[in-house]
Amino acid sequence: MDYGTVISRSFEYTKDALVGKWVQWIILAVLSLVQIFTASLIPLLSGYAVRVLGGKAPAPEIDDWFRLFVDGWKMNIIMFIYMIPAILVFLVLGGIGAIGILASEAAGGDPAAAGAAVLSILGGFFLAGVVAIIMSIIALFAVLRFAHTDSFGEAFNFSAIFAHIGKLGWGTWIIAIIVFIVVAFVYGFIVGILSLIPFLGGLIILFLNTAFVIFYSRYLALVYEDTPAPA
Repeated sequence: MDYGTVISRSFEYTKDALVGKWVQWIILAVLSLVQIFTASLIPLLSGYAVRVLGGKAPAPEIDDWFRLFVDGWKMNIIMFIYMIPAILVFLVLGGIGAIGILASEAAGGDPAAAGAAVLSILGGFFLAGVVAIIMSIIALFAVLRFAHTDSFGEAFNFSAIFAHIGKLGWGTWIIAIIVFIVVAFVYGFIVGILSLIPFLGGLIILFLNTAFVIFYSRYLALVYEDTPAPA
């Protein structure tokens, strides 16, 4: 896969979606603010991202607000469900560690028991992090399948998801995610510099963040579509 070409096509898609369409850009920026201030309880921007993740080209119009709200929540729920294994790992190992600390205190502060409890908590953090990374790799693909099929259930069609990733290539998919992380890091660095500009910097970042949501949604959609999805 030519990741440079995918990035370039995603950038062009984003430019066509926003440049010269200032009303649409302003509306998306407002949706971003609403989502931020409601802690994603009103995920309208995420709902729009689902449309882009679904491969719609050119960029879709902003309409059917209820559908945006529902799709945004569906994406939130999908991501949460896929993170449950990591949460459980942390709760189990962290819980064991917490019980160990309480037991050591009850026993008069046994250093060995306290140390073992702390190691259990740290191990819980580490293992939960590993599980979260693995599940995120799968969850992203699941969200893409949901967006392309317009079916919440297809996000949990594990046989189809694994078959599709297998056809695309696990290495290809993981590298695509790494490339995205690198791009996101560069973007974050630029945003960090802009944040030093009083008021105006924050306004610029708001509009850039909206553009970045469209960019990465299109990027992931193009990677997904590189190989036909199984039925």
